This record gives sequence, C-alpha cells and structure tokens, in this order.
Amino acid sequence: MRNAKILVTGANGQIGTVLTRTLKERFGDSHVIASDIRPALHGDWETTILDVTDRAALDAIVRTHRIGYIFHLAALLSATAEQNPQKGWQINMDGWTNVLEVARKAGVQRVFFPSSIAVFGLHTDRKLAPQFGPLTPTTMYGVTKVSGELLGQYYWNKYGLDVRSVRYPGIIGYQSPPGGGTTDYAVDIFHKAVLGRPYTCFLGPDTRLPMMYMDDAIRATIELMMAPPEQVKVRIGYNIAAMSFTPAELADAIRKHFPDFEVQYAPDFRQQIAASWPERVDDRHARSDWGWQHRFDLEAMTADMIAHLQSDAVAL
Repeated sequence: MRNAKILVTGANGQIGTVLTRTLKERFGDSHVIASDIRPALHGDWETTILDVTDRAALDAIVRTHRIGYIFHLAALLSATAEQNPQKGWQINMDGWTNVLEVARKAGVQRVFFPSSIAVFGLHTDRKLAPQFGPLTPTTMYGVTKVSGELLGQYYWNKYGLDVRSVRYPGIIGYQSPPGGGTTDYAVDIFHKAVLGRPYTCFLGPDTRLPMMYMDDAIRATIELMMAPPEQVKVRIGYNIAAMSFTPAELADAIRKHFPDFEVQYAPDFRQQIAASWPERVDDRHARSDWGWQHRFDLEAMTADMIAHLQSDAVAL
C-alpha cells in the first residue's frame, strides 16, 4: 500500500475514524484520502465530501488521486438500517456496487468490504457460527452484507478484482461515539461508567455476542489487505473473533474498576436483532490463511477503555 494512494469511504464513522488515522500514521497523511458524506467533527484531517451513491463523484475522486486501494466503510449500521430499510439498501448496496464498478474500470488494485456477524440468521449454529454455512439474516443490514459479500466474490471471479472482506463482530473503541449498531451498548456503557452515571442497556443481561476491541479490528483489516494474494483463500467475508460476553459480564468487568456502577436492562427492538446473531464465530480460516490473532480479551479491553476515557476526560 506504500506505492499507491488509499481512499477510505465513511472515514468519519466509528471504524472509519480509527482506520483513517492509523493509515495516515502508517503510510503518510497525503497518501490517504478520507471521504465521507459529512465533514469530520474532530478536525484531524480534511474530509473529501462524497456520497457513495453518486458514481460519477466517486469515479472522479478515484481517477484524480490515482487510487490504488479502497477501504469502503460507508454504510448504514444495523439498528439504523432497520428503521429505514429502503435507505439501508440504497446506501449499502448501491454504494457498494458503485465502488466495485469504479474500481474495476479504474484499475484499483484491492478493495475492502466490511461485512458483519449480521450475515448469520436463525439457521446458523448460534453457539459457534462456521465460516461456511447458511446465511439467512433477518435484518436489512444483514441482507446487504450477504449480498455485498457475494457481489465482491463475483467481481473477483468474473473480473479478477481483488476484493477482500472480514465479518466484524461488535466493535468496541474509545476513539469515537456509538454509531447506531446493535452491539454499541458495549461502547456507551463505558462512557456512562467513567462519568459516574448509571446505564440502561437496550439488550437483556444474558445476551451473548461476539465482540472485538477496536485496535484488533483495525489491525485485522490492514493485515488482510496487506496479505499476499495466495494467502487470501476466502473471497466472502472472513470470520474473525476475539471475545464473547453478555452485558451482565461486561458490567461485572467494569465494576472491578467502578464497584458502585449501576446497570438496568430495558430491551428494545435491538434485542430481536441480537437474538438472530451467533454467540461465537469460528475464525480458524482467518487464523490459518493469513495469520490472524487477537490481542485483547475482556479484562484487557476493559482496562484499556477506561484508561483512555479517563485520560480524555482529564484533558477536557
């Protein structure tokens, strides 16, 4: 990636913000073009305004900057897309189709697609979702992720476009606020704990889901995109895993730092979404194909989250 410029779409989102910063630090500020439909609020870089459903605008950016790598993160997340399914399909699928077509015609070297555990459904083994198995999502977000995976695989088979993808579990990070996902309780809960406030969780206490610390998620993304082509043997989304816990277990981990922290539970429509997702995923293919290894477990992640959020609070 050092020899070609990088475009990040959705660069101001939860994952996009951290990925963009990491790429700029690693490959140089001028080497990475950050794009989003809105300006950045953090002021760390200038955002190129881009609506990914506008193919002509996307094509102009790719050709003007001679983009070689695209990290396509622009999307509506699970809960947001479920509230407006038509808009979810438009942004998630029309935008992805535009990226693939522009990349194919402009000769982009590699393209990244962020898939999700939302691809799984009620016919999946919820105790340990396999890499290859039935994908029967019950949400529009999940439908777009399955469709996006298959479309990326088609462009690889049909045109030789090097499309790579991971299925993110719930992502937890201190760098940006929650972004409208079903697993985002695991971000918001830390903010409340550090502020000394009680937290009301929109999932039930025993809802177990796969999770990953942001640092691991960003590292997995970059490692996959930098892996030699012969090591990328799966052209749909790779399962990647780190930890799995319930809201009650996370609350207990936080209480080791804040013993008086109070959590209540008021499940809403997101409970039904979470119930269709697996508790754990089998990521043996990612580990064997390109050497994926996570570094953070629940205890390490909790300590690091609290340390960073406390530091940020002091700085303010």
